[in-house]
Amino acid sequence: MDGIALWAQAGFWGLVAGAALLLGAAAGYWMRVPQRLIAAIMAFGSGVLISALSFDLMEEAFRQGGFNATAIGFLGGAIVFTAANRVLASFGAKHRKRSSGRQADEGNGLALALGALMDGIPESIVIGLSLLKGGAVSTVTVAAIFLSNIPEGLSSAAGMKRAGRSVGYIFGIWGGIALASGAAALVGYTVFQRFSPAVVAATTAVAAGAILAMLVDTMIPEAFEEAHDYAGLITVAGFLAAFALSKLGGA
Repeated sequence: MDGIALWAQAGFWGLVAGAALLLGAAAGYWMRVPQRLIAAIMAFGSGVLISALSFDLMEEAFRQGGFNATAIGFLGGAIVFTAANRVLASFGAKHRKRSSGRQADEGNGLALALGALMDGIPESIVIGLSLLKGGAVSTVTVAAIFLSNIPEGLSSAAGMKRAGRSVGYIFGIWGGIALASGAAALVGYTVFQRFSPAVVAATTAVAAGAILAMLVDTMIPEAFEEAHDYAGLITVAGFLAAFALSKLGGA
């Protein structure tokens, strides 16, 4: 992709990562995937993202902006996500990633869509930011987000189907989030290339904090609810897979 403008590459890779939501949703809607398997995939995806934000996002944020900018951004991202998540939970998005059909008890379309958007935007922005550090996208970041998006789409689509949602409703939500992911990655590159390394570092840390808060609030509970004693082991396997991509892939 050497001949393609960097802003276009940012949008493309954000769309690729977001498209995993559609792949997961298709599997969750048309295949009879056991809830325990969905939970195991969620646990694996959680480990992948924890590794990526630890060894790629936070490390890069610290290298560019130092400890203060990284710490403030990291805590700020978690605080903002937690506050927004509490608001959305009160409107019916608390169980947006559950596969058991509990979306039907509390959920409404707008809240579910906003919740999914809130989960995906920080991940996509860091794809665009990764292009700022040398003109090449972080393959580890893209791979980690792609792998974690599959179980997110799978779990929610399976739950929405059990809740009686239509195929148009389900794929309309996830298709829109996939497009928004591409747009967010584009914004992450085009907007933040004008800012100082400290601002970019803080923004990367904000995204990392939001991602970690999202994992603990949404994905990990789903994993533990069904996988029980194996959730920790599967999460460790996902962490190791992303760690290997980071260290052995040279990204």
